Amino acid sequence: MELASKYNPADVEGKWYQYWLDHKLFSSKPDGREPYTIVIPPPNVTGVLHMGHMLNNTIQDILVRRARMEGKNACWVPGTDHASIATEAKVVNKLASQGIKKTDLSRDEFLKHAWEWTDEHGGIILKQLRKLGASCDWDRTAFTMDEKRSESVIKVFVDLFDKGLIYRGVRMVNWDPKALTALSDEEVIYKEEHGKLYYLRYKVEGDPEGRYAVVATTRPETIMGDTAMCINPNDPKNEWLKGKKVIVPLVNRVIPVIEDDYVDIEFGTGCLKVTPAHDVNDYMLGEKYNLPSIDIFNDNGTLSEAAGMYIGMDRFDVRKQIEKDLEAAGLLDKTEAYTNKVGYSERTNVVIEPKLSMQWFLKMQHFADMALPPVMNDELKFYPAKYKNTYRHWMENIKDWCISRQLWWGHRIPAYFLPEGGYVVAATAEEALAKAKEKTGNAALTIEDLRQDEDCLDTWFSSWLWPISLFDGINNPGNEEINYYYPTSDLVTGPDIIFFWVARMIMAGYEYEGQMPFKNVYFTGIVRDKLGRKMSKSLGNSPDPLELIEKYGADGVRMGMMLSAPAGNDILFDDALCEQGRNFCNKIWNAFRLIKGWTNAKGTIAIPTDAHLAVQWFDQRLDAAAVEVADLFSKYRLSEALMLVYKLFWDEFSSWLLEIVKPAYGQPVNGFIYSMVLSSFERLLELLHPFMPFITEELWQQLREREPGESLMVTQLFEPVGANEQFLADFEVAKEIISNVRSIRLQKNIALKEELELQVVGTHPVEKLNPVIIKMCNLSSVTVVESKSEGAASFMIGTTEFAVPLGNKIDVEAEIARMEAELKHKEGFLQGVMKKLSNEKFVNNAPAAVLELERKKQADAESIINSLKESIAALKKS
Repeated sequence: MELASKYNPADVEGKWYQYWLDHKLFSSKPDGREPYTIVIPPPNVTGVLHMGHMLNNTIQDILVRRARMEGKNACWVPGTDHASIATEAKVVNKLASQGIKKTDLSRDEFLKHAWEWTDEHGGIILKQLRKLGASCDWDRTAFTMDEKRSESVIKVFVDLFDKGLIYRGVRMVNWDPKALTALSDEEVIYKEEHGKLYYLRYKVEGDPEGRYAVVATTRPETIMGDTAMCINPNDPKNEWLKGKKVIVPLVNRVIPVIEDDYVDIEFGTGCLKVTPAHDVNDYMLGEKYNLPSIDIFNDNGTLSEAAGMYIGMDRFDVRKQIEKDLEAAGLLDKTEAYTNKVGYSERTNVVIEPKLSMQWFLKMQHFADMALPPVMNDELKFYPAKYKNTYRHWMENIKDWCISRQLWWGHRIPAYFLPEGGYVVAATAEEALAKAKEKTGNAALTIEDLRQDEDCLDTWFSSWLWPISLFDGINNPGNEEINYYYPTSDLVTGPDIIFFWVARMIMAGYEYEGQMPFKNVYFTGIVRDKLGRKMSKSLGNSPDPLELIEKYGADGVRMGMMLSAPAGNDILFDDALCEQGRNFCNKIWNAFRLIKGWTNAKGTIAIPTDAHLAVQWFDQRLDAAAVEVADLFSKYRLSEALMLVYKLFWDEFSSWLLEIVKPAYGQPVNGFIYSMVLSSFERLLELLHPFMPFITEELWQQLREREPGESLMVTQLFEPVGANEQFLADFEVAKEIISNVRSIRLQKNIALKEELELQVVGTHPVEKLNPVIIKMCNLSSVTVVESKSEGAASFMIGTTEFAVPLGNKIDVEAEIARMEAELKHKEGFLQGVMKKLSNEKFVNNAPAAVLELERKKQADAESIINSLKESIAALKKS
């Protein structure tokens, strides 16, 4: 097959992806092999590929492809999430553009529109992942609202309710006035805001002197819900208020002054307004002192009839207006600039409203007790481990999870209300009817008499079952697939959903499978631009991943992502990294073209000693690299593993091996050497394949004839036999000798075709590698001498001096000047080292390794200085 002169990803990527699909190379079924399982963090069903997805899925694909090549039965399960709030919002907006309000539709009519939207836009992101090379088992594609997953969710809700872990009650919740639903604590993002602190005057009822108490608040718009004022009983400055009543400004409601040491004496004036319906802490005070609760807000954040004032106005408009009205009434003492943290909805980015609401909750302490120890004792490992502390803090301060959402798109809560009050929980309406008849004793009840709860479950209530429900472990416990694939191997995700998803999956795993859902969690960082800014559409700094793939090729983009992606650290992404990836593809392609361009002499010419030594060396180097790569993979240091193979190919294979073994122009290459070079190239492709699947598959297929269905993707990684460390170390010395001789040629402007002689003073440390040194340096000889020739250019490697006699090849005066400049520099360097070593404080406090390094610097510098002085003296004599 003719190899194109230039690598073109477009000619390769689609072809090989289809080949992998056609031969079902991504597919997995339980068998006798060790399983390796990853479940994809399900992206929103209507989402499109962004840079965070690119990073996350590149890492997953690298791990899966590596596992396949290790002989494991690799199963990467894809799927999407129904994303209740995000999807419902999109459907509502689409309907609004057609002049239709959600409130004008029945639930069934709205859901018909939602399913149409999902069918039209859903799954786009999974198709886009194919462009990246994602080797998912697409036949297993799941959706959190498909039949199996929905059945699992309902079954778990009923089970947890029956266990007494799910309950319904009025509690203070985080209310999203835009999405019109409750949120869990984890769905609230706190942002620092610069606002005001308002000091309001509460007149003391019946006080003959007309005194007032001053309250500092950031939310004057809530005074219509005040039902008490609270002071600390140990606060001397407010002693006079004990037992009094005060009048709410503008509202003129008389409220009691209560006492509780919850009040911070130092904040504001030490007087706290208590609004039980609109503040979590006030709610607790209200419960403790049996205070009335007045809900002054409508669900959309406007003021309700119960407020009695500003009815129908938005809460933030009321804040501006009430400041003016309080000032006009002489009830605003002062305002101050104030910075505090305000909670925002993670989905809609509006300020949440603490609100008393009837919701469904899951008791979490039971789950936290199971899920904390395995992570803390490293049965389940986090990479990087720093996230263990984040996890522990959340688990040790766990709160019950508000699992109900006031939405229609999602899993409808399987609770059915009875005509006479009360409710039953059941998986189906038929089961609910049977339970209702039993509970009420009314055999005449019909399904029409029951009313199912209108709310649906939090999206995460389906996602937390993902590693189990994908293998149908809830509906069919102990089935073949759950027993084989569970627990899964690795989870790759962002630390921002450690509470939403990771922790809850661990909880569900122990509750329903009695063991962890995965063995390792790899936390990616956040993708930022090269200036460190988070990528966003508004900043215009987030490239389109598909455009990047089109420009640089999937392998180039994958490499660009991974070069900047150490586990758990933020990624500073730059297009230049993708360009580097594309350039590397070209390097690999051109190296292959060079090799395939050689004429294989087979057995007709002798094996050159230099080439034989080189292929032996690289074979050993590959073994050592394979061991290093395996170690880095075991520690999830994937960027380092890629960089190691990148340098191995670019520096060692291309710059050294190919340079040593390539035949003279027009000459054939020995057959054994040729086959060894091809074998080394093939092994390099194996190491590179998980990172760069397309170009490696293309070249692997071109190396030799392959059978239909054969693929590098399912080829077993070569087994390293153990490297000869001494031989590798010796070769490094030889490379250093070659580099130094080449530097002398460059410095002295001596043509490469002109032969040089190399002298070794004393003992030659790598004599057996002379054939390589002679070829690469174009030497006439390498000789061991007691002392170097006068005027020779010399260099030190370790304690051995090497010299190149120059004869009349150089400008003596210029060389003396150069060496004197170098001598001055080295003497200055030595002076700095000696200054450190003569510092008693440094010597007494520095670690032993640091001291040893400084002393080695001293010895090396002294050796080089002596050598330079000798060389200068010899040149001056000549």
